[in-house]
Amino acid sequence: MIRRLVVLLLFLCCFLLPTMPATASLPIASLHTYSEKPGQTTFRSKQSLRDRTDRSWQIILFKRYRSDSLQGLYLRLVGFPGLVTVDSQKPLTIATGSSLQWQVATELDPQTAALPDYVGQYNVMSVLSELSGDIPLQIEIALGDGSTAELVVPPFAVHEWRELTAMSPTSTS
Repeated sequence: MIRRLVVLLLFLCCFLLPTMPATASLPIASLHTYSEKPGQTTFRSKQSLRDRTDRSWQIILFKRYRSDSLQGLYLRLVGFPGLVTVDSQKPLTIATGSSLQWQVATELDPQTAALPDYVGQYNVMSVLSELSGDIPLQIEIALGDGSTAELVVPPFAVHEWRELTAMSPTSTS
């Protein structure tokens, strides 16, 4: 009896499991909706990514509506305090890896007066409105020491960003 069970388990592990879809590796959506106060709604996507030198970054895409009026679609890049300083005087570069490339200037949302030096924020409405597929994006962040941090945004995150771009207070009610 035990021998049959062992043979069955080995068969499953060696032959059936490799042919099954890898659902465990599918990313979990991290889209969130916040009703911050009456008449104000924020939609947010948050990812943790590492740059090419293995530094950790929080990548937050958010858009805020006030009285059903869009205030903007912003990408906030948060580095680790003390390890990076974002050069807010230089634009963010976003590329598809093929022919599309954008330069995006620093822009704070109306409710943010200032950000720490390890954070950059950019209005990416024009970039995301031009994307037509869930393709990886390459992001270059200018740093205070003259170098750049390079991130690759995977297709699942780009898909989530495109979903967030389509969201509005009326579409979620």
